[in-house]
Amino acid sequence: MLKAKVLSDLSIKIKGIAASSPLGDAEKNIYALLQGVFTKMELVSREEFDVQSEVLRSAREQLTLCEEKLAKLELLLKKQIS
Repeated sequence: MLKAKVLSDLSIKIKGIAASSPLGDAEKNIYALLQGVFTKMELVSREEFDVQSEVLRSAREQLTLCEEKLAKLELLLKKQIS
């Protein structure tokens, strides 16, 4: 989503420049070049970032609960062994 907007904005600016100069197919080449650069940068949309942040928050919460349960079980086991 972010990539598409940035590419669209750049494309509009390049079209304006190309309209007043003999650039011909340069717009297509520049668009392809920029798209390749943005792909290599591995950018993600804000929506995707927010989703992954929520997944991470949930996983951390579950990990904390598991650690607490494990500590209680270890304590119980020590008491039973003693």
